[in-house]
Amino acid sequence: GMTLEEKVGQIMVPAFRIWKEVPSGIESEVKNTVENAEDDIPGTNITELNDQIREAIIKYKFGGTLLYAENYEDSEQVLNLISDMQITNQKGSNIPLLVGTDQEGGSVARVNFGTTGVGNMTLAATGDVENTKKMASVFGEELSLLGITVDFAPDVDINNNPNNPVIGVRSFSDDPETVSEYSEAFIEGLTENGIIATPKHFPGHGNTDTDSHTGFPSIQSTYDELKEFELVPFRNAIDSGVDMIMTAHIQYPNIEKETYTSISTGEKIYLPATMSHRMITEILREDMGYDGVVIADALDMAAIADNFSVEDTLCMSINAGVDMLLLPQVKEAGGFDHLLDMMDTAIELAEEGKIDPDRIDESVRRILTLKKKYGILDKTDFTVTEEQIKAAEGSVGCDEHRQIALDIAEQALTLVKNDKDALPLSLKKDQNVLILFSGSASGRKGSGELAKQILEENGTVPEGTEIRILVNTEENEKECLEAADEADHVILVSRAYNADCLDPTTEDGYSTGVFDKVIEKRHLAGKQVIVVSCQLPYDAARFPEADAILVAYNSAALEEIPPKSGAGSAYVPNLQAALCACFGDGEFTGRLPVNIPELDSNYRITDKIMYRSQLK
Repeated sequence: GMTLEEKVGQIMVPAFRIWKEVPSGIESEVKNTVENAEDDIPGTNITELNDQIREAIIKYKFGGTLLYAENYEDSEQVLNLISDMQITNQKGSNIPLLVGTDQEGGSVARVNFGTTGVGNMTLAATGDVENTKKMASVFGEELSLLGITVDFAPDVDINNNPNNPVIGVRSFSDDPETVSEYSEAFIEGLTENGIIATPKHFPGHGNTDTDSHTGFPSIQSTYDELKEFELVPFRNAIDSGVDMIMTAHIQYPNIEKETYTSISTGEKIYLPATMSHRMITEILREDMGYDGVVIADALDMAAIADNFSVEDTLCMSINAGVDMLLLPQVKEAGGFDHLLDMMDTAIELAEEGKIDPDRIDESVRRILTLKKKYGILDKTDFTVTEEQIKAAEGSVGCDEHRQIALDIAEQALTLVKNDKDALPLSLKKDQNVLILFSGSASGRKGSGELAKQILEENGTVPEGTEIRILVNTEENEKECLEAADEADHVILVSRAYNADCLDPTTEDGYSTGVFDKVIEKRHLAGKQVIVVSCQLPYDAARFPEADAILVAYNSAALEEIPPKSGAGSAYVPNLQAALCACFGDGEFTGRLPVNIPELDSNYRITDKIMYRSQLK
């Protein structure tokens, strides 16, 4: 009984993130320039609906919506925002919205007042799969209390390419069986709390050195190779009954042979998995037996937006077998108008038959079946009650949940090297300690301040201990070296988020050269140096002369010490845990979930292994 417009709407998932108005009364050419210079236009985080968004929700009858960090302030605000979306949607449709977010944990966690968690690689490093279910259960409980129904997690990519710039610590491991085991526990933790889990990014984003947000990755694997590696976690998730899977915007030229002429470069490119009938219908549906909802990763990522026209993106994705599309986010000037134009285009393409009507019906049936299974179709009253607000405020980001994350972070700390028992530090009365952050870790300074506060409050450090926290910049090398000379103990905090961070000649890696000098000078003086890795663990191979190397796997910006709970208090506890453990407040029981390769003389990753995974 649905109209074609209603069916098309169910497939579409917009994200209302930031509102920016284009100045009125300007010519189209000038308007274009203004839109491209979005930083010049002030924006407002969308934490409540305006009339334009309400009209769009009523008109287009979307199947769902996606929330980002900009949409979150506190529990009451989020409950009211989602309530307004659902009640507004009822004016145009009797089918409630799916409400999704990315709460992977660690560096990808949108609920900025909730429990951020520790990240997938940290979970695997504990060696205890129950920790994964426990962490995902926290996410599931908190999301459910806020009215969110879908978590675009877990990331089940296998990080077998250390040069990968976008997956890294978002992956559990570089081993397919480990990823399968831990991702299954993550999915259980979400679904047992009524949250739809979404393993991603099918058929695998781990073996690439390009980020599909900014480029167009290509993986040379054959189908047989995928079956033995990347597809293993997805097959396991399907066998376990997972209800939604997200696709990757990646080319697989040895599997998908159809090409397309890029709209920006004019070059021949291969269809990405998101648009590949071979990948979605033949492999995922027919070969792997999956009949749940397939959702495409965001269509405004460069891999899609820079290479495909809007019309072809819509037609090819849906015709290939994708059920739901994450539409370009409303976050820049003109973004809202672009969304409306895209919706009108989708309806026109459906009316003209360019989008297969049978495919539309298949997708809508799957979407409605999913909503029915999770009780979403049956819900009619979206009024926010005081009891709901109280329950959310008492649980989301509560001290108990944060303690679970901290306990897991502590269990994951992995000591890959410890010559002459350099760790924990052997402190004497009135000694001083320098914690020197690399430039790439400058935003993490607050974790150092937090660790210092905890150590002092717990009485862990001897009387008179002075802990100095310093961030290396391109201008203060002399100050850093002098501070390291004067210190009784030195802890170097390294943050590698890409391969360039390992090279002292690059903008991202200049601090590694300073760290080399610190290590050399202290050794000449007969003193030790500790290195703490707080992001990608591959920098453990960058400082082979360090006396001890401790891997924490994840961190996030923390400029100031957060309050114990409440709005704005979320943070990743890994680095705080690592620094406290350096002083003896913690143990080192974690195990490497990935191989750490050696570097060549140009600081590039080689095929030779320096530290082997301890989970295989």
